[in-house]
Amino acid sequence: MDPMMINRRNSFATIAALTGGLSLPRIGFATQEDNVLQGKAEHVISIWLGGGMGQLDTFDPKSKGNPKEKKPGSYYDAIDTAVSGVQVCEHLRGLATLMDRVTAVRTVHHDVIDEHAAATNRMHTGRPVSGTVTYPSIGSIISHERGAASDGAPPYVLIGYPNVTRGPGFLGASSGYLYLTDTSQGPAGLSRPAVITPDRQSRRERFLAALQQSSTSNEDTRLRDYDDAIALSLKLSGPGFNQSFELNREPNDLRNRYGGEFGQRCLLSRRLIERGVRFVEVSHNLNFLNGSGWDVHNAGILQQHALIQELDTAVSSLIIDLEAKRLLDKTLIVITTEFGRPAEFDSGGGRGHQANTFTCVLAGGGLQHCGAIGETDDMAKKIISNPVGVPDFFATICAAVGVDYTKNLYDGDRPVPITDSGLPIGSLFT
Repeated sequence: MDPMMINRRNSFATIAALTGGLSLPRIGFATQEDNVLQGKAEHVISIWLGGGMGQLDTFDPKSKGNPKEKKPGSYYDAIDTAVSGVQVCEHLRGLATLMDRVTAVRTVHHDVIDEHAAATNRMHTGRPVSGTVTYPSIGSIISHERGAASDGAPPYVLIGYPNVTRGPGFLGASSGYLYLTDTSQGPAGLSRPAVITPDRQSRRERFLAALQQSSTSNEDTRLRDYDDAIALSLKLSGPGFNQSFELNREPNDLRNRYGGEFGQRCLLSRRLIERGVRFVEVSHNLNFLNGSGWDVHNAGILQQHALIQELDTAVSSLIIDLEAKRLLDKTLIVITTEFGRPAEFDSGGGRGHQANTFTCVLAGGGLQHCGAIGETDDMAKKIISNPVGVPDFFATICAAVGVDYTKNLYDGDRPVPITDSGLPIGSLFT
C-alpha cells in the first residue's frame, strides 16, 4: 500500500510499522478497549529544554565514549539512583535521590530530525506542521479542557519567549497564554502605569462596558473571545494575581536552593500553580550558560555539564518544594525537548540530532513512578521495548490531569483527535 494514500489519523502508526515500532513489546500500556484512564493531578509544570537534550548524557546513560578517539558512548559517568537498576548521569545527583518520584520515558520517538522549529512544533502540538491547520499546543489543549484552577488566575502561563507552537491554534485566543521573559518583573502588560489612577481606570472600564453593550460582538466568536481576553486582563492587572511574581516574598535560602534565572523560573512556576494557573511552561533559554542551549554540536558540548547541573538543581528543588507544600501529587512535572542526540561524536567533539529514540521525563502528578520506562540498545540508538510515540506521551499527560485523551476537538466542523489517537502509559496509573 502506498503510505501517501493512508489517512492522516493512521499516518503515525504507519511510520511506526515501517520502522518496526509496532512489533516491539509494549507492556503496561492502555488499549483502545480499556476504560479511559483519569488521574488526579490538577496542574502541569512543563519544562522545555530548547536545542535537544542528549539522552545518553542525562537520563539514559550507557558505556562511556571518547570524543577525541571518536568512540561512541556517554560523555559522563553514570551513577545509581533511588530506584534499583536505574542510573542517570553523574551531574544529576539531586534527581538521582528522587527517582522514585520520577519516570524517565526513554523511548519517545518521532520522525523530525533536521529542523529545530519543526521538531519543536511536534513536541508542543503532537503533530507535523500543517499547511491547512494550526494545531493547538498541549498547554492550550489542557487549558481549553480544564480552564484555570481558580477564578483569579489565567489557565496558561509561558515563562519564556512567545511562539506559535506554544499557542492555541484553532482553539482560539481564550486558550492562549500569558507570557513573561524576566522573573524580576512579571508580565509587562499587566502592570498599570503610575499615571493611571484608580479613578481613571474606573472611568475607562465604564466606557469599555458601554461600548461592549452597544456592539454586536455576541454574533462574532472572535470578538467575543477578544472581549473575554479584555475581561481577564482587567481581572489579572490587580494586585492579587501580580503578587505571584514577587519572588522576594520567598525565603532567601529557598531561592538560593533553586539557583539562577532558570531556577527562579521553576520557583515562580510553583507560585503560579498555587495561585490557580493550570499549565505553566518554563523555558530553559538557549542563551543560558553556553550560548547554544542543549544544541550541543561541536564545542557546545563543553559546557553541557553546566546545563545538566542547572537542570538538576532547579528540578530537584522544585520536587522537594512541591512535596513539602503537599502539591507534588497535584502537580505533574514534564520535561521535554525537541529530539535527542546520537552516541557518535561529530568532528568538533559534539553530537548531532536523533529523533528515533530519546528521553522525556515525568515527575509527581500522583503517578506510580518507576524511575524509568522503555528500553534502548547499548548506545541508546534503537528501541528494544515499550516505544512511546509523541501522541502516547501527550495522552499520558492528558490522562494525568483528567483530560479525556479519546475525544475530538473541532476546527470549525472538522473533528481533530485530541492527541492524534495516542494511548497513555497505563502502568503509571495503577
